Amino acid sequence: DELNGLIYENINNGVYKCGFATSQEAYDRAERNLHNALKEVDERLQTRKFLLGDKITESDVFLYPTAVRFDMVYAGLFRCGRRRIRDYTNIQRWMEDVHGLARVHKTFDAEGARKSYYRQMFPLNPSLIVPGGPTAKDIGLMDPPPANPKESLCFYYKSEL
Repeated sequence: DELNGLIYENINNGVYKCGFATSQEAYDRAERNLHNALKEVDERLQTRKFLLGDKITESDVFLYPTAVRFDMVYAGLFRCGRRRIRDYTNIQRWMEDVHGLARVHKTFDAEGARKSYYRQMFPLNPSLIVPGGPTAKDIGLMDPPPANPKESLCFYYKSEL
């Protein structure tokens, strides 16, 4: 729960706090918190395959879409690209690993998301121009990822009931 709170408040919602900040102070705070949280996650992944160990969990699923969209959308459109995901080498490796799990790449249309953000965020992109990149391929995501028959998608969820 603590990790999910960090991810939601400072990363998943943090990119929106940067993009829709209405003052320099609010932007600076959101951008600092975002990159501090990304640094913390990157350090955590230095010794783990996934966020909580050797199995994918809810926390990984929670972070994955934001990590994929970060370099393609948020870094530019939401002005939070001081460092990109590819600059956080452990997050980059993790993102590629999660994407490479069986069937994960079919759950998320990275290119569709990139185009949609640039076409739907009129206040942030009044020209509605969709930049040529970075694309999913540019950020290291193959579609489909290389086949690995030994790899299976196993989610582990521990209920506190």
